[in-house]
Amino acid sequence: MSDAQDQIKQTVTANDVVLFMKGTKTMPQCGFSGRVAGVLNFMGVDYTDVNVLADDGVRQGIKDFSDWPTIPQLYVKGEFVGGCDIITEMTLSGELDQLFEAKGVAYDKAAAERIREANA
Repeated sequence: MSDAQDQIKQTVTANDVVLFMKGTKTMPQCGFSGRVAGVLNFMGVDYTDVNVLADDGVRQGIKDFSDWPTIPQLYVKGEFVGGCDIITEMTLSGELDQLFEAKGVAYDKAAAERIREANA
């Protein structure tokens, strides 16, 4: 396994929620990364952000690690959840709430409800 793969595995194992994204949680550098970071930020989720633009090895490595071709990628408790479209759908359906509850990840349920209400 490459150094990037080792780094990725260590990151997703050591942190409850990880978002591999273009940019950072405070300064996303693409709309898709911004959307997922925005959802997590609004819901008050404590997560680790990994800027794939800072390291080409990680940028390609995360795609190989998950066998998923696009970024952003969200991991919860070491498990790959999905990219922007999947996270958006899960947020709107309430599945993301259920996943966070099942995995013991703290989030603001009222904020999650406000997202759904705004997109109804």
